[in-house]
Amino acid sequence: MKFSWRVVVLWTLPALVIGFFLWQGAFASAPAEMTKNTASTRMTYGRFLEYLDANRVTSVDFYEGGRTAIVEAVDSELDNRVQRVRVDLPNSAPELISKLKDKGISFDAHPMRNDGAIWGLLGNLIFPILLITGLFFLFRRSSNLPGGPGQAMNFGKSKARFQMEAKTGVKFDDVAGIEEAKEELQEVVTFLKQPEKFTAVGARIPKGVLLVGPPGTGKTLLAKAIAGEAGVPFFSISGSEFVEMFVGVGASRVRDLFKKAKDNAPCIIFIDEIDAVGRQRGAGIGGGNDEREQTLNQLLTEMDGFEGNTGIIIIAATNRPDVLDAALLRPGRFDRQVTVDPPDIKGRLEILQVHSRNKKLDSSVSLEAIARRTPGFTGADLANLLNEGAILTARRRKEAITLAEIDDAVDRVVAGMEGTPLVDSKSKRLIAYHEIGHALVGTLLKDHDPVQKVTLIPRGQAQGLTWFTPNEEQGLITRSQLKARIAGALGGRAAEEIIFGAAEVTTGAGGDLQQVSGMARQMVTRFGMSDLGPLSLESQQGEVFLGRDWMSRSDYSEAIACRIDSQVRLIVEECHETAKRIMREHRTVTDRLVDLLIEKETIDGEEFRQIVAEYAEVPEKPQFAPQI
Repeated sequence: MKFSWRVVVLWTLPALVIGFFLWQGAFASAPAEMTKNTASTRMTYGRFLEYLDANRVTSVDFYEGGRTAIVEAVDSELDNRVQRVRVDLPNSAPELISKLKDKGISFDAHPMRNDGAIWGLLGNLIFPILLITGLFFLFRRSSNLPGGPGQAMNFGKSKARFQMEAKTGVKFDDVAGIEEAKEELQEVVTFLKQPEKFTAVGARIPKGVLLVGPPGTGKTLLAKAIAGEAGVPFFSISGSEFVEMFVGVGASRVRDLFKKAKDNAPCIIFIDEIDAVGRQRGAGIGGGNDEREQTLNQLLTEMDGFEGNTGIIIIAATNRPDVLDAALLRPGRFDRQVTVDPPDIKGRLEILQVHSRNKKLDSSVSLEAIARRTPGFTGADLANLLNEGAILTARRRKEAITLAEIDDAVDRVVAGMEGTPLVDSKSKRLIAYHEIGHALVGTLLKDHDPVQKVTLIPRGQAQGLTWFTPNEEQGLITRSQLKARIAGALGGRAAEEIIFGAAEVTTGAGGDLQQVSGMARQMVTRFGMSDLGPLSLESQQGEVFLGRDWMSRSDYSEAIACRIDSQVRLIVEECHETAKRIMREHRTVTDRLVDLLIEKETIDGEEFRQIVAEYAEVPEKPQFAPQI
């Protein structure tokens, strides 16, 4: 449980108040001089005089200026034992002293002490002091909290992290796989370190660099590398830190950030996820968010306004460049847009070499083979892949990462955690035929990617998986390749229909059919690969941007929509017939592969192709020859 001064003070103050009044009452109820001279019983003044006349009084002590007396008297009812009693004396009793002298009784008068006044004064001072001290600690604690009283004046200040010499621990040598982006940004570092090299020929320092790319490709890592290499003051902030619920705070923070940057020029400002504050103005229905738009306007003015910002280089990162405001992207604000794409085979190999520096790899592990098996992986994906392999190695109590851990890590990253294998039943055999259908159709079609592995081990939501790995980096895909992929995706459904009949078709092909429909529709509407001709009938933007695309009209008429649907159906049916024909013609090898898969639960690609080659001619696939 976290210790909190606020809780302590809030509970302590009421206790101090109650304790103070109890303490005051205790001292007010009994004088200080009576604490030591007390009597257990009281006696009236008349009875005291009777005892005095009967010579039963032995001594008298006067207190409180003669208003109270402690009397020692002999009580005949108690076997003549001496008893101490208290007597309250009247204000006018001058004859009492004379009687005591006449009777020869010893008496003494005790002067009044001023302890009560002293304690009262101290009590009156202690409580305010304790109260003021408690309130001081309470306000001091709350002033350090976000939004506390002490933070009121700093509410509009920038929250950017400032480092005079950024020590991120990342250099350009630690960034691999994105050489083009590195070259662009190394030039920015050279601008900062040796500006005379460029100004001598009339070149000026770029004001802004926008890093654009999918998540995980290394945009923020590049910014850390720039900070580590440049050796100049470095400000880092997220776009969301400008946005507040109070109007004007975001613009105030932008002004404060650039004011600090100008005081420390030349310097670098890094804004991560700039799309949080740089979205297009007027993008909402009925008007935009005024606070966000004011923040963006202030950012535009500071980047390239009337005053300018000489010596300040702004680096921003985003994976949504399509929603950024046009004024933010023009030259003079972001002069350069550096695209950070997922790495190719060579880049993946370099990234794996960087992330494997501190990991113990077995001699049988080939980083080139891992790079070939992971097309489309980003730098973050590859780092996570090696980390998962290291975790599996530690879990299995091995001394080094082997190829088995890498394979399992790839499967886990792509498909999810491994589930419990199915028992030998009708369901398991049906899933085996489904997966063998995918693999067999993909193997016997020339333009399909080669199969890498077929397994019945469940992962994620899939009860079985068939892995295909392309033999080359495919920047462009042909029509025959797309049709082969559609036929391969329909291989599972075709196997169910041929082996078990149309009545026993299951829902296992649901995901395959979604993939097939998407590829076929793109062939018709985007790539012009149908009888409709070379027409692009749909825009390539992925999602609707509110206010810009909500009311956009359709790109084609209803008649063209019907023709699109018919062309999509035609492509899918043609590929479906191809898949069913392959399954009918190769029933024998299908049954053998299913029995082997049920027995072993996993068949690798090379063994699969060798078995198929015994029954049919396997077309030669294009060989992959990476340039390392």
